[in-house]
Amino acid sequence: MRSQLFRFAIAGAIGFLVDAGVLYVALAIGLGPYFGRALSFLCAAFATWQINRRLTFVVERTESLWTEWLRYLAAMSVGGACNYGAYVAVLMFLPKVAVAPLIALGVGSIVGMFVNFAFARWWVFRAQH
Repeated sequence: MRSQLFRFAIAGAIGFLVDAGVLYVALAIGLGPYFGRALSFLCAAFATWQINRRLTFVVERTESLWTEWLRYLAAMSVGGACNYGAYVAVLMFLPKVAVAPLIALGVGSIVGMFVNFAFARWWVFRAQH
């Protein structure tokens, strides 16, 4: 389990980069910090799903890709809700500077990581019998 958590954290770090990149593009085109964050979450979830299904949780799959993706998105939404709540809370307390969304995103990512790992390991990518 320790090696899975490590690989999950690596996937999460890559997801964080996707999340931050999409968020700042969304901010640049005027989507705002809240809608932009929702869009960046979806992009990061897709990126981490691709990594986790191939490298972190390698199990025999019996369901379709669409079913697995929807299950993963639902699972990550639980941690994502924790992540987003922390993001909003931190944004409310930080001064409005260019790095504030990045700091808030980092705090949110840490908050959601352990919830997401548990759901991914024991619900989404559980071994099929």
